[in-house]
Amino acid sequence: MGFASGLPYYVLVSLLPAWLRQSGVGLAEIGLFAWLRLPYTWKFLWSPLLDRFDLGWPGRRRDWAIACQALLVSLLLAFGFCHPQASLSSTIVVAGLVATFSATQDIAIDAYRRELLLDNELGFGNSLAVNGYRSAGLIPGGLALWLADRVAWRTVHWVVAGCMLIGIGATLLAPDVAPSERPVRSLASAIVDPFREFFQRQGWRSSCVILAFLVLYKLGDNMATSLVTPFYIDLGFSLSEIGTLVKLVALWSTIGGSLIGGAIMLRIGINRALWVFGLVQMLSILGFAALAVIGKNHVALGAAVMFEYLGIGLGTAAFVAFLAKVTSKRFTATQYALFSSVAALPAVALGSVCGVLVELLGFRDFYFLCTAAALPGLLLLPRIAPWNEGPAQAQPETRAVAP
Repeated sequence: MGFASGLPYYVLVSLLPAWLRQSGVGLAEIGLFAWLRLPYTWKFLWSPLLDRFDLGWPGRRRDWAIACQALLVSLLLAFGFCHPQASLSSTIVVAGLVATFSATQDIAIDAYRRELLLDNELGFGNSLAVNGYRSAGLIPGGLALWLADRVAWRTVHWVVAGCMLIGIGATLLAPDVAPSERPVRSLASAIVDPFREFFQRQGWRSSCVILAFLVLYKLGDNMATSLVTPFYIDLGFSLSEIGTLVKLVALWSTIGGSLIGGAIMLRIGINRALWVFGLVQMLSILGFAALAVIGKNHVALGAAVMFEYLGIGLGTAAFVAFLAKVTSKRFTATQYALFSSVAALPAVALGSVCGVLVELLGFRDFYFLCTAAALPGLLLLPRIAPWNEGPAQAQPETRAVAP
C-alpha cells in the first residue's frame, strides 16, 4: 500500500520533469508544475469525508483507497495521449487530477496504517511504509527513464500505469481494521472536532510550534530534491544513467536509511531519532553542492546520491513516526491529512521558485541555500522532542481488527 501511495507522487516529481525537459520545456515552467501538487497540501480540506463516510467495499479505509487507485490507473494511461510541446495545458490538467486522487488515496492509506499499528510499532512500522513508498520511485524515476531511451513516451506511461495494479492487489489483500474509537456521527463533527481535539490536547502554543516544526523539519531536502532530475541532465548525464545508477543508488540508500532508522528508533525512541537523523539529513545536502562543482563524474554522483538519500531515509522514518504519534485515532484521516499537508507546504510554496533560484544562483549556491534552510527545523527540537525524554514506554493496546 505504501508502493501505491508513492507511485503517482514520483510520476509527478521524477518522470514528469524528465519528460518535459526532454520535450523542450524550460526550467522555469517545470518549476511551476510544483503548484500542481497543491492537493497534497490542501487534502485536509476534504479528509473529513473519509472520517465520516464509508463507500462500503472492500472495507473501512480500503474502500476509498481502491476507488482512487482505479482512477489513477486511468489517468496515468491518459499521459500517453498528452503532447507537452503541442498542448502543455492538457498535461497540466491530467497532472492536476493525478495529484488530487493521489492525495485522496494517501488520506485513506495513512489513516489505515495509523489504525492498524500499535503505538509501540509506529517507528519501525512507518519505516516499512516509507520503504514501500520510496520503492515505488524506482518505476517512474528508474525503469521509466531507462525505457524512455528505447521506446516511445506513450509506451513508458502505459507501463507505469500498469505498475499501479500492484497497489490495487495489496489493498484488496490487506486485512480490514475496525475503528478503535467511537465513530464520527456527522459531517460537521468530522470537520470541526479533529481541530478542536488537537488544540485542546496540545494547547494553543504547543500546537502552533508543532505545526511550524512540520513545515521546517524537511524544508532543506524538499528544496534540494525539487529539481534534482534536471540537475543531473544539465550536468551531462543521460536518461539511462539517471535511470540506472542514480535511481538504484537513491532507492537502496533510502530503503537502508529507513530500515536502519526504524531499528534505531526501537532503541532510542522517536525524539532522539529526530535529532540525530535531522542532522544527517541536513549535512547530506552538501553532497549535491560538491557534485555541482565536480561536474559529470560517476563516482561523485553515486557518493552524493547515496549520502543524500540515506539522510532522507533516516529523516523521513523519524518524521513519519512523529506525525503518527501526534495523531488521535478517532480522527485519524483528518488529523494525519492536516499534519502531512502542512509538512508538504514547502514543496509546493518553494518548488515553484526553485527553478528561478537555480537560474539566479547556479546549482552549487542553491544547494548551500538548501542546507541553511534545514537549520530552523532542528532549532525547534528542544521544544518539540526533548532529548532527555528518551524512548517512550509503550502502553498495552488491543489491535482493532474487523471480523
